[in-house]
Amino acid sequence: MGRRKGRDISGWLVVDKPAGLTSTSVVNKVRWALGAKKAGHAGTLDPAATGVLAVALGEATKTVPYVTDALKCYRFAVRFGAATTTDDAEGAIVGTAETRPSDDEIRAALGSFRGEIEQVPPQFSAVKVEGARAYDLAREGEAPELAARPLFVESLELLERPDADTAVFEMVCGKGGYVRAIARDLGRALGCLGHVLRLRREWSGPFEAAEGVSVETIDAEAGTAALDARLLPLEIGLADLPELRATPEGAARLRNGNPGMVLASGLEWGDEAWASFGGEAIAVGIYRSGELHPSRVFNR
Repeated sequence: MGRRKGRDISGWLVVDKPAGLTSTSVVNKVRWALGAKKAGHAGTLDPAATGVLAVALGEATKTVPYVTDALKCYRFAVRFGAATTTDDAEGAIVGTAETRPSDDEIRAALGSFRGEIEQVPPQFSAVKVEGARAYDLAREGEAPELAARPLFVESLELLERPDADTAVFEMVCGKGGYVRAIARDLGRALGCLGHVLRLRREWSGPFEAAEGVSVETIDAEAGTAALDARLLPLEIGLADLPELRATPEGAARLRNGNPGMVLASGLEWGDEAWASFGGEAIAVGIYRSGELHPSRVFNR
């Protein structure tokens, strides 16, 4: 196979994803619009969901795990009274209930969904079961047994109660969380069933939906310097790690994938950090006795 064609362009483009598009289709559109050789994203959004989809280009794809690990904020509406196959409004209704919780009952139930919790992913999810995606098995009529996964929920609050059937929440959580599973489990806990009516990711790590680019703008500015100018530096993806300044000799060694001397203060042996030289990220790695031992090197 030949090498993928495209520009060696690196950085982040924050997209405000609209409902109706898959995360993969948005990434492909961004890669096409910028003529980029390589692109990826930090955290899938369901097709029906909107909000922050941070698209990494080129060398910025090496920082994706650090954004994926960061906290994220979701605002979502739950419809009480019905459970669905997909735990959102896209699925078929598989159960109904007549009871509706009070605001006080909802607030009381939220306590068990905060902190370190265990969560079973939705049947329609990208979780792999013996090599197959759960959603593929679910579409074929199978109901795979999905294991509970740990999730850190920093906060979960009731924001609005537009009517008896609907409640709006805001949640800040770590990686691997499914808002649809929160809606499902909250509905069960309240004895009224429930599913996600709408979902928006307000921010993800250092990226905010309010600063996101629309798909229409991406189309309008495709192949222009205006879209290039919207790119954020790859270093933003390393915002949660400490920065170390490399010495000239250390920078040369790090660029070749070898441990290099860095100027450090306040770091402990074994801490993860990134090294810069001349204002540009060179590598991410582990700090040990005045040197950074690289695990990822940025080639620019």
